[in-house]
Amino acid sequence: MNAGSIRLYSYWRSSAAYRVRIALNLKGLPFETVAVHLVRDGGEQHKAPFSDLNPQELVPVLLHGNRILRQSLAIMEYLDETWPTPPLMPATARDRQRVRAISQLIASDMHPLNNLRVLQFFENTWNVPQAEREAWVRHWVKAGFDALEDTLCDNPSTGAFCDGDVPTMADCCLVPQVYNAERFGVDMAPYRTIRRITKECLALDAFDAARPENQPDAPAGS
Repeated sequence: MNAGSIRLYSYWRSSAAYRVRIALNLKGLPFETVAVHLVRDGGEQHKAPFSDLNPQELVPVLLHGNRILRQSLAIMEYLDETWPTPPLMPATARDRQRVRAISQLIASDMHPLNNLRVLQFFENTWNVPQAEREAWVRHWVKAGFDALEDTLCDNPSTGAFCDGDVPTMADCCLVPQVYNAERFGVDMAPYRTIRRITKECLALDAFDAARPENQPDAPAGS
């Protein structure tokens, strides 16, 4: 299928949007970035026209022609089914299950506990001090990475990347979560395999171009 017109509604520091940027780059699909500032003026995601595109008021949203696609994992699977080469998923059902499990560990179990709307609720509704909010983030990132490191370390399915020797959807999820962890001061020293895979990923142009600081809406000097 021809790529046609692809628009990604994104925020430079959103890890969910970061995942989709990596996937698009790995596929070699050109796309237009439409910036949605999640903080300015109370958050552009809460206002039309973006809230009409996504009633959840979350990024990313991908427009492919007239199709409106939501949820980063579902978007990545759509991209893989629509443009199968190069694949984001392994060839066998067992390996695909492993990639989905790793992806969901990050995107479903870790990320929702430390994303912007949770931290804003703590701050604005419960008046939780910043130091305690950041301690919350570090606690849940460490819990997730402890489990993930154990999943990856010395597993015969782990290769240069999370599963095998080509990047998959799991790597698209891992790299943004490592970025978040470092942003909040998580000690990454215990996570030897996670650090090795992240370094391998970021050496690839597809991952490097997707970095938050390389996005058109990133503040100068970020």
